Amino acid sequence: MKLLEERIRKDGTIRGTEVLKVDRFLNHQMDIKLINEIGKEFYRLFGDCGVNKILTIEASGIGIACITAQFFGVPVIFAKKNKTKNIAGDVYTSKVESFTHGKVYDIIVSKEFLGPQDKVLLIDDFLANGSALQGLINLVRDAGAELVGAGICVEKAFQPGGDMIRAMGVRVESLARVKAMDEATGLLEFC
Repeated sequence: MKLLEERIRKDGTIRGTEVLKVDRFLNHQMDIKLINEIGKEFYRLFGDCGVNKILTIEASGIGIACITAQFFGVPVIFAKKNKTKNIAGDVYTSKVESFTHGKVYDIIVSKEFLGPQDKVLLIDDFLANGSALQGLINLVRDAGAELVGAGICVEKAFQPGGDMIRAMGVRVESLARVKAMDEATGLLEFC
């Protein structure tokens, strides 16, 4: 998606060779007009798949998933990183290692909201090593739901996550695929 690539070039910040900050417009401060266009694009890509639930992981994917869900007319479920008193009863659980935070989380979704009748689209802001997506895939499979695919805003294609998830047979549609980046040289190359 050229619009997103252009915005990354304009307002993204490279840290070293592995961290791309898009917090000015995507996952801290959110440009709603841009995210609206992202939601439209995910609908264009997955609109004919019978999606009836969108699943993401807290926190950065929630806003993107919510705007996307408006085009599908479906609810959003977000996997929580901590069990709370608000989640009573049975839950699906999976382990996720956060690239950004360097921590392992147990993510959970109430069985009340995800089951075999569901056709699920995963939405997230980034795909790097694939741990978050793998965790979400595990939740969908544990629920017996059908996974239609994953919509990713920014994929760091030089990291193994995208190839790993695709090798599992999951359809991954990334709107901006970063081939290489380097803070020292200012290099930011898209696939």
